[in-house]
Amino acid sequence: MKNLVDFYISEFSLDTRLKLEEIRQIIKKAAPNAQEIISYKMPAYKQNGILVYFAGYKNHIGFYPTSRGIEKFKNEFIKYKWSKGAVQFPLNEPLPKQLISRIVRARITDEKIKAESKMKK
Repeated sequence: MKNLVDFYISEFSLDTRLKLEEIRQIIKKAAPNAQEIISYKMPAYKQNGILVYFAGYKNHIGFYPTSRGIEKFKNEFIKYKWSKGAVQFPLNEPLPKQLISRIVRARITDEKIKAESKMKK
């Protein structure tokens, strides 16, 4: 049975679909307990809070690990276009699998700490 993320991915050309599915699998492997949802019209992964989003575009995959995820890893985005909340991975280059995994795992830790601090209040 297809879910909303499957439908989102199915709307793109084959090349883009393959990259979207690849980033999806990288995220799911790094965050196996995260809930896959659509938020802001993009695939997103939630575990104690939103971890990351991704989106397809004509020439790149947009990856949105929130400003915390960008801040922690910005020195590793030198070869990519990036901003305070997003990084662009060109469709014609391999996805940086290790980097994406590390970012997702760091975001899991961030959200866990945030949730624990809320519970103590």
